[in-house]
Amino acid sequence: MVGYFAEWGVYGRNYHVKNIHTSGSAAKLTHILYAFGNTTGGRCAIGDSYADYDKAYTAADSVDGVADTWDQPLRGSFNQLRKLKKMYPNLKVIWSFGGWTWSAGFTQAAQNPAAFADSCYNLVEDPRWADVFDGIDVDWEYPNACGLQCDASGPNAFKNVIGALRTKFGSSALVTAAITADGSTGGKIDATDYAGAASNLNWLMPMTYDYFGAFNAQGPTAPHSPLTSYTGIPQQGFNSDAAIQKLKAKGIPANKLLLGIGFYGRGWTGVTQAAPGGTATGAAPGTYEAGIEDYKVLKNTCPATSTVGGTAYALCGNNWWSYDTPSTINGKMTYAKNQGLGGAFFWELSGDTGNGELIGAIKGGLG
Repeated sequence: MVGYFAEWGVYGRNYHVKNIHTSGSAAKLTHILYAFGNTTGGRCAIGDSYADYDKAYTAADSVDGVADTWDQPLRGSFNQLRKLKKMYPNLKVIWSFGGWTWSAGFTQAAQNPAAFADSCYNLVEDPRWADVFDGIDVDWEYPNACGLQCDASGPNAFKNVIGALRTKFGSSALVTAAITADGSTGGKIDATDYAGAASNLNWLMPMTYDYFGAFNAQGPTAPHSPLTSYTGIPQQGFNSDAAIQKLKAKGIPANKLLLGIGFYGRGWTGVTQAAPGGTATGAAPGTYEAGIEDYKVLKNTCPATSTVGGTAYALCGNNWWSYDTPSTINGKMTYAKNQGLGGAFFWELSGDTGNGELIGAIKGGLG
């Protein structure tokens, strides 16, 4: 049970490491992924130094109720994670690098994987916080394909970068990767030798969400995280099962694959048709970004009324939203067990309710 903690959540979202404890989630999780470190100049770099290790926590906001002092060597979320790990000794923390915004640096990293691995090791194992992290996660969007930018470093680049990280970090460290879940023929999974990297990874996390959304402003409306295909799906191969089957067919062991869950919905406005496949005029309003809203908000503002492809949706006024509920998560966890997968992961902690409803559903479903 692996969950992402977003570095920037300590600002507008007011979600802190303490919330992982008070929600009851820390007791259920096996691993936390801290997102994100930057990749720049072919090296691993700090993402946000203030949030990471400088922000001073009051007693009220601190995991253990003890305030930070002005002269202590480590503050910020890193120190809060250290305190959380003391409270939950079995919990592991992995520092994730890249993401949608910061993946461009991997292209340069691939030109000298050993130098990149050295820089990452020196940062993750910095004496100030070496005890906080149990390994490194690579979130490259996308090797030899296009994300925010396009990468043309070739089908072996990802395998080479992962191999260098494993060599540098050693066999006892965790080395993991979030990867594309594009199950279409000739799509992003086919662009890279993910199977070749698998032997050096503890697990791979196909991002089985964000398949559809108001980045296509006119629609057609479609759930962003379908488990299976369904009649009328806008793009073949854009569903969780297609990605899992393709990765397994390439030789990646099922127990090294985790199923991805989004703790948010994607929505359109200007919609009149309740069923998927309707037209829209743009992105539905969202708290932080148009077209996206946290589960904890949507469960109240637009309760799910129907399911398609193993996930849920609803039309509320002229806004159409799709997202996972405890019920659909239960179905996805049954699928994960039936497929022999290694577990599940989710993006990201602050989208859940204050009492950890979705994390409870994942835990209950996986057993």
